[in-house]
Amino acid sequence: MGSYAELSLAKARETAKQLSARVALGYDVAGEKKERKAMAIAKIESEKNALKVSALATEYFERQILGRWKHPDILRRRIDKDINPNIGHLKADEVKPRHIDDMLQKIVARGAPTIANDVLRWTRRIFNYGIKRHILEVNPTAAFDLSDAGGQEKSRERFLNRDELKSLFNAMKLAKGFGRENELTFKLLLVLCCRKMELCSARWEAFDFTNAVWHLTDTKNGDEIDIPLPPQALCWLQELKTLSCNSEWVLPARKMQNRMIPHIAESTLPVALAKLKPHMPNVERFTIHDFRRTARSHLAALGIDPIVAERCLNHKIRGVEGIYNRHQYFSERKFALEQLANFIVQIEGH
Repeated sequence: MGSYAELSLAKARETAKQLSARVALGYDVAGEKKERKAMAIAKIESEKNALKVSALATEYFERQILGRWKHPDILRRRIDKDINPNIGHLKADEVKPRHIDDMLQKIVARGAPTIANDVLRWTRRIFNYGIKRHILEVNPTAAFDLSDAGGQEKSRERFLNRDELKSLFNAMKLAKGFGRENELTFKLLLVLCCRKMELCSARWEAFDFTNAVWHLTDTKNGDEIDIPLPPQALCWLQELKTLSCNSEWVLPARKMQNRMIPHIAESTLPVALAKLKPHMPNVERFTIHDFRRTARSHLAALGIDPIVAERCLNHKIRGVEGIYNRHQYFSERKFALEQLANFIVQIEGH
């Protein structure tokens, strides 16, 4: 029944009378007490072992992403910046659809619909992983689609024309804290037509300075390609090599604290680009991803054959021709990129 400190003598007599009556009716009052105690202990243990969303996200990242994905820092940033601040403190099995909706609407409200879509996709995968681990039974994102986040994504058409490129180069010289490394990186992205993370995660061992070739093996589409390096690109790379201070990475991480990757993060260049916007007030918004479209558009303007231009971007040749034509167009691409580099340098110099 308890101890004297918990029960008065009168209360103890009343409780004893009630228990005696239950015994007379055939109830096992001692067994009931044991069962209640066991249930209380189980509840405490369950609450103690319940994973919070932040812990579940970390486990998913370490077991499913780290070591498997080329650029794990992309998800790490979404977890740290969007998922954990909104639902990371909640227990995984207590997250409701309203929590998901609140998180997505906050991201949309700050003008980042594409990121809202990415967060929805990653959150769904994290909770599906939790279901596999028997941490929860229902995925709170199940009822959501892109219309509840950032909406259907459209193919971008934005590219920078000649005048806008001129404004970009001027802004890079005016913006405080922009940095020479970022300036060289932006130029290389424009001239080499590569994807942002292909350059951000590149190692020096992939560059043959003697033969002016970048042996790019870590590509988004899985197709390795030798990229010819125009003379201007070689000069910019040599300067970056000096700035990298003997690092094995072309663009080593600039802040090593809490950094899980040794090269600059996926967010580094967009943050640098934001510093240029005040110096380009008349230029419509653009992103780093628009650089490849910019390069492709100017290759066309320079009269480069469409197939060669597409191969400069490491795009596969479509249709039957793509199946049978395995030519790499290295010489043609070398000429094309040299033309593009001359064009970029000419704009910067005027």
